[in-house]
Amino acid sequence: MVRHLLLTSIHRMDYLYLLITLLIIVVISWLWIRNSRKNNWKRPEQDFPTKWKIILEKKVAFYNSLTIEEKKGFEYRVQEFLLNHRITGIDVEIDDIDRLLVASSAIIPIFGFPNWRYSNLFEVLLYPSNFNFQFETAGPGRFIQGMVGTGLMEGKMILSKPALRKGFENETDKHNVAIHEFVHLIDKLDGNIDGFPKALMEKQYAIPWMSLIVDKMEEVQEGVTKINKYGATSEVEFFAVMSEYFFERPKLLEKNHPELYKIMEEVFNQDMAERNLFTKKSDINRNDPCPCDSGKKFKKCCGAVHYSA
Repeated sequence: MVRHLLLTSIHRMDYLYLLITLLIIVVISWLWIRNSRKNNWKRPEQDFPTKWKIILEKKVAFYNSLTIEEKKGFEYRVQEFLLNHRITGIDVEIDDIDRLLVASSAIIPIFGFPNWRYSNLFEVLLYPSNFNFQFETAGPGRFIQGMVGTGLMEGKMILSKPALRKGFENETDKHNVAIHEFVHLIDKLDGNIDGFPKALMEKQYAIPWMSLIVDKMEEVQEGVTKINKYGATSEVEFFAVMSEYFFERPKLLEKNHPELYKIMEEVFNQDMAERNLFTKKSDINRNDPCPCDSGKKFKKCCGAVHYSA
């Protein structure tokens, strides 16, 4: 009996030792990957391409609301994001528009924090359509448009390409799936996706934020507000849904929900209601002002090579 207990105790110690060893290996591996990524971080060395500026002007209302200096900062960070994060099409072709929309979705929520980096993201996968929890684009249950990966998909984000583009086509619908998922990624940085992004939110806003969530979720469930009903499914989704609202229709949010707007303004360090959000619908003609803001006509500036040819 004593011998049996002794052997059982030894086995338990061996098992505990194995678990501790595995945990140490995991932690060391994670630290090594993080430091390696930090040391290999790439910074833009080339000028931001003019054709990319034109895409941003036509597709990204946030970009057009920026000052000349802010645009340069936005361009730099978009370029930096693309240099350090893979964007891969899965059974679908992708182009510069897709890459720039993904990068813009990443930078918009963190634009108020110049030194922010997505240390918990390595790759964004673009799917040809909605998908299910098994990542299938055919068959039943295909209602998912975006997802932050966990487990074997840790460090990845999945987006439906049509949903990505649709999020930037309608400037007034308060929906942008890519911004929604990047906000989840920010929320996750403290280890948990819980609707309370400790990396951004100061402690003094915690209590009023949680109180507002309870009140507003009840209003959504009762149908007395036009906030997207999906936001009432959980605190996690409420924060992401309100972030879409904040970046898509800030003036309307400030008018209808001033308390929510004020906290979102503090969280993201941006006064979105002061911005004039719009996109340019037409192509740039030869005599139009150059998008690089040089003050020259397009044909005399960035378009000179094109028109000379």
